[in-house]
Amino acid sequence: MFWKNNMKRNTIDYSVYVITDSVICPPERLLFQVEEAILGGATVIQLREKKADSLTSYKTAEALLSVTKKYGVALIVNDRADIMLAADCDGLHVGQKDLPVAVARKLIGPGKILGVSVSTVREAKKAQEDGADYLGVGAIFPTGTKPDADAVALNTLHEIKESAGLPVVAIGGISKETIPQLAGTKIDGVAVVSAVMASPRPRAAAEEIRAAFEKIATQK
Repeated sequence: MFWKNNMKRNTIDYSVYVITDSVICPPERLLFQVEEAILGGATVIQLREKKADSLTSYKTAEALLSVTKKYGVALIVNDRADIMLAADCDGLHVGQKDLPVAVARKLIGPGKILGVSVSTVREAKKAQEDGADYLGVGAIFPTGTKPDADAVALNTLHEIKESAGLPVVAIGGISKETIPQLAGTKIDGVAVVSAVMASPRPRAAAEEIRAAFEKIATQK
């Protein structure tokens, strides 16, 4: 049964969405970084390890679940539906070049969270029609973790939020310094990678991200 802590797909708090990256966070620090991030206010964790083999990804997902379940935080797996299903994680996130959204929804079933990366209003509406639960929109600002990502203007971010009818999370170059620029976009959360995963003080970093987002959230 999904959500052993009685949470439901449509009640997820996307405010501070933290994404893992083994390039900037060594495997031996991963669990520490994630737990500290959650204690600092992270509300969703995504396992994104593009270069890891299947066995490593599976074991990492299982280890992360031991932390996220402890705090009732959703664990989303990027791209790898097989890993998400094998480890029984809370959801899957796909991009425009991954599994089609409708196929992903059919594969993971109705009880799991499905997120989709989009950069246009058209992609957002299509994702919603095909079964997405939330949208990741970016790259909003230049980012070193995904330098090939297309830039998304702030007005487009706002238009996607207004038209899609789904929770929207901004991603790409998000930090406590850039979050104030998102005021007025009405987004539901911010996704961060290096701002938390590369920080020597991940709890404090997550606290700062959360405080910055809550400040703009009151300006909707």
